[in-house]
Amino acid sequence: MTSSAEPLALVVDDQAQMLSIVSFALETQGFRCLTARNAERAWELFNQQHIDIMVLDIMLPGASGISLCERVRSVSATPVILLTAKNATEDRIKGLMAGADDYLTKPFSPRELALRAQAVFRRSSPASDETTLVNGELTVNTAVRAAFWRGRNLHLPDLELRLLTALMRRKGEVTSWAVLLNDVWFTSSEVGSRAMIKTTIYRLRQRLEGEGAALILTVRGEGYLMPDAGNPQ
Repeated sequence: MTSSAEPLALVVDDQAQMLSIVSFALETQGFRCLTARNAERAWELFNQQHIDIMVLDIMLPGASGISLCERVRSVSATPVILLTAKNATEDRIKGLMAGADDYLTKPFSPRELALRAQAVFRRSSPASDETTLVNGELTVNTAVRAAFWRGRNLHLPDLELRLLTALMRRKGEVTSWAVLLNDVWFTSSEVGSRAMIKTTIYRLRQRLEGEGAALILTVRGEGYLMPDAGNPQ
C-alpha cells in the first residue's frame, strides 16, 4: 500500500524499459517513484517535489547525469545513485566527485540496486544520537546536516560534510583510508579510492582554512587526523 510516509525516489533514464525495471525494484523496497527521461524534466520534478533519493543514468540526452548530479548537490543533500554502461575508473571517480553517494555499472541486479538505495537513504537520515559534534569552534549538526565555524554556516556540499563528520567523530585519532571509504563513500572498493579521498580532503581543507580553521592533518601511509581542540565552555 502506498503511503505519503514512504520515501520518494526520482528515477532518470532515457530508456523506458530501464525506468520500469528500476522503478519496480525500488517499489519492492518501499519507495514511491517518479520518472524522467532527461535532465531538464528531472530538474523540474526535483523542484516541484520533496525528493528523498535520486537514481540517474550518466548518459542522458542533453545535460549529462553528472551535470544534473552537480546541480542537485549545489542546492541539496538529497542522496544520488549514478548508473552507467561505462566501467572506466575515471567515470566512477567523476561521478563520486560530483557528489554521488553510490555508483552502479550496467548490467546490474535490480535487487542489488534497490538494497543499495535503501542503505544510502537510511545512512543519509540523521541518527537519533549524537546529533551535535563539537571540536573547538567547529560544530557539525547531523540533524540539520550542516557545519558551523564560530557559529557561521559553512554550507558544505554533502560529500564534504560526510567527510568532516567522519573525522570529527574520531577527533584525536587517525581515521584510516578504509574507514573513510566505508563511512563517507559507503564502499570497500579501493579502485581509485585514494584519489577520491585526497581530492575531497583538499576541497574540505580549502574551505576550512579559508575560515581560519586548519584542522586536518595527513598521517602518511595511514589516513587523516583531526586534532582534538576540545569543547568551548
